[in-house]
Amino acid sequence: MTSNTTFMTSPQYFYTSESVTEGHPDKMCDQVSDAVLDAIIADDPDARVACEVAMTTGLIVVMGEITTSTYVDIAQLARETVRGIGYDRAKYGFDCDTCGVIVSIKEQSADIALGVDKALEAKTGEMSDAEIDAIGAGDQGMMIGFACNETLEYMPLSIVLAQRLCKRLSTVRKNGALPYLRPDGKSQVTVEYAYGKPKRVDAIVVSTQHAPEISQAQIRQDVIDQVIHAVVPANMLDEKTKIFVNPTGRFVTGGPLGDSGLTGRKIIVDTYGGVARHGGGAFSGKDPTKVDRSAAYMARYIAKNLVAAGLAERLELQVSYGIGIAHPLSLAVETFGTGVIPDAKIVELIREMFDLRPAAIIRDLRLRRPIFQATAAYGHFGRTDIDAPWEAIDKAEALREAAGLD
Repeated sequence: MTSNTTFMTSPQYFYTSESVTEGHPDKMCDQVSDAVLDAIIADDPDARVACEVAMTTGLIVVMGEITTSTYVDIAQLARETVRGIGYDRAKYGFDCDTCGVIVSIKEQSADIALGVDKALEAKTGEMSDAEIDAIGAGDQGMMIGFACNETLEYMPLSIVLAQRLCKRLSTVRKNGALPYLRPDGKSQVTVEYAYGKPKRVDAIVVSTQHAPEISQAQIRQDVIDQVIHAVVPANMLDEKTKIFVNPTGRFVTGGPLGDSGLTGRKIIVDTYGGVARHGGGAFSGKDPTKVDRSAAYMARYIAKNLVAAGLAERLELQVSYGIGIAHPLSLAVETFGTGVIPDAKIVELIREMFDLRPAAIIRDLRLRRPIFQATAAYGHFGRTDIDAPWEAIDKAEALREAAGLD
């Protein structure tokens, strides 16, 4: 994590974030995990799902703990998810139709369920306060929310650009603009800041899997023209910007053939690109009773609304939970010297205006819906292209009024 205080006061500060495409083996695993979650909660919103996936050459392993009243064909779901990513023929290094799929699923531990099952779950949004209070967190842990005002997404520019570059690689592959591209790929963006404000893009790295017959010169020019220039604002590029495309010179072997994959191994890509801390828990494959996911979404919602309200230019929020306990154990705010009211006052406003109990988070963010597979590639935050209730800024005006800024 960057030192945000130094970042805000330094006349020259370089920060780098990375992203990966949907065809990266770790991201493939995230997407299968969330595809399983979505399929189950579409029919059984109260299901408990903790689904993890591993991939390697010719093999998908789906494992975890699932308690549900419905049935889904997990093996077929895994194949269809991989097909949608683009690994549908052997010459790409992985074939969704011929790969092996092993499924090993058991029910959630009764000991874990005990702390979460003390009352009815939020089915209609009309639970009493006592019922909400009786539903504890599914595990201990600390979650982080972050927002800043340097982009329209209230996200760090370095991760915004890295995510967009990877998304663009997928777009030009699928729309036929660059048909020789393959699903695996990575990006990395270094932004130069001055006193906390983005000044220029200093370096860009794009690595993309490709067909073997295409020259590196063509790949470089096409990626610069149709990916980098389509994503990075021209005023952020200059003659000193360093651009590297497939710096190893060749990237034919990719996906699970090139590297094994595992759910939850890209948590920094999923969040803030390293600019903010991370609580440690991964998101994908977890139903919303798992505060690793739901509380991190709520923390982002709170941080974004606070920054959108003008209470700070840059804000990081930490919330912690104990297993089986509904109310957070701690709440901490850091504004890195950019707050217009004391941080302690911001904490008071959070406690007054946001309900951080797990059942209330599920209710307020409407999380018992099949909306999660879309988050499993290109980031969970700063997204306007998916159904992400935690990205709304509907509390900003009320926060301004409560803080006395209006």
